[in-house]
Amino acid sequence: MQAIERNAAIAAAAARLSGISESPRLDAEILMAHAIGTSREAMLLSYGQGPVPAAFAGLIDRRAASEPIAYIIGTRAFWTIELEVNPAVLIPRGDSETLIEAALAHFGEAGPRTVLDLGTGSGALLLAALDQWPQARGVGIDMSSAALTVAARNAERLGMADRARMALGDWAGTGEAYDLVLCNPPYIATGEPLSRDVVGYEPGSALFAGADGLEDYRRLAPLIGGQIAPGGIACIEIGATQAATAGALFAAEGLSVAVRQDLAGHDRCLIVHR
Repeated sequence: MQAIERNAAIAAAAARLSGISESPRLDAEILMAHAIGTSREAMLLSYGQGPVPAAFAGLIDRRAASEPIAYIIGTRAFWTIELEVNPAVLIPRGDSETLIEAALAHFGEAGPRTVLDLGTGSGALLLAALDQWPQARGVGIDMSSAALTVAARNAERLGMADRARMALGDWAGTGEAYDLVLCNPPYIATGEPLSRDVVGYEPGSALFAGADGLEDYRRLAPLIGGQIAPGGIACIEIGATQAATAGALFAAEGLSVAVRQDLAGHDRCLIVHR
């Protein structure tokens, strides 16, 4: 009977999560692998055989309460790296990889020499850029000391502590100009409905930006030009309906603005030039 215990537990957990998650079976498999202490791929190669770890039930309880998978297992994959995440930082999304794609299209394999990540959070954008371009160095800025602690641990674990500096600050940056500026500011309107796993767990300061979702773009637009070195760009994440409204704020500062779409075809990144 032991050979079917794990598969049966996954099936039961997936049924329980079916009204909570868009991917209940995947969630159950990830949490089972986490409880075992292995990868999902390795677990699946065992054909679901073996005993069910005692910790699995508690992990499913947490997911059933809408806690995000990334916070439960404590990690999230982004671009080419794996990041530690916890409720002090926003969970990196695949949509944000559009900013790295835009930078890669601009700089090519030669890459930027210097990178600034405004609102770095977990360090996702900065560390993804430094992994893409090993010769680059950069700074991650955030107003949250708790977020910077996570970002610094990620830099250390990824072997980038000598190339990535984390510092307290705001949209004004460091007072220097950089080849590549990356920024994923808050851009959700305060009245916009969000799923429970987002609004109940992720930091509101990294999500909400006033009644129209544009408050942080208004603060950023007058400051960003001076932080872009000659020949450089800023890649700034936007909501799918904000290309015109957010873009106009940067254009009003005399900056050139282009838009890049994500893999789903939604406007996702403003590419800003001096």
